[in-house]
Amino acid sequence: MQQISSATDLEYAFLFTLRKVNSINTAGFQPFFADLPIDPDIKGKYRFRRLSRFIVTGDKLVKLPHGYLFQSEKYNPLLGDVKREFAELDDALIELEIFKNLILAFYDSCKLHPEAEIGVHQIRTTCSTNNLGNPAPEGIHQDGTDFIGIFAAGRDNIQGGETHLYTAKKEKPVFNKVLKPGEIILVNDHEFFHFTTPIKPENPGVGTRDVFVITSPSLITD
Repeated sequence: MQQISSATDLEYAFLFTLRKVNSINTAGFQPFFADLPIDPDIKGKYRFRRLSRFIVTGDKLVKLPHGYLFQSEKYNPLLGDVKREFAELDDALIELEIFKNLILAFYDSCKLHPEAEIGVHQIRTTCSTNNLGNPAPEGIHQDGTDFIGIFAAGRDNIQGGETHLYTAKKEKPVFNKVLKPGEIILVNDHEFFHFTTPIKPENPGVGTRDVFVITSPSLITD
């Protein structure tokens, strides 16, 4: 990716890139996905979520005060113009070295300006034999931020969950891939729309897809 001078200077901004974060063993994240609260805004009780915001100071993460997720209806036709509140990330998760490595990988790769605000969404999508899980119920969309990182933290007993990028909603995807645990796709949100296909169980029983979605700016308001 090309270097940029600030989070809003898009003249030299990257488009998208896929990378493996080798410093992270994703097994260390799994206990923190097992107790996620239900996402109260999604019907079907198949999605679970936490949300916090941070800044990077030197080589340290600083958690900012709790706030509300807010997207305009232009970007989220399903839940736009609504203040949405989620429980914060577990303090024990935030203290993990692998969590810090993940956020610093996003910060460094996107060449964010010092103390840029970063939002971290911890999301589990589930599915069962009779119910698909929909990681992107709003459809093909942009988030209304500058940069997005989608990090695959785990996949268990699922088919689907393929990440797509589009230059326009009605065009064919320019990128499509099932992200494997440890992989992160970094996207310029001004240039691309994104979507993830539904998931279903590979074998009888419950299936899960675990991700961290990282954005800058955070989309969190007080």
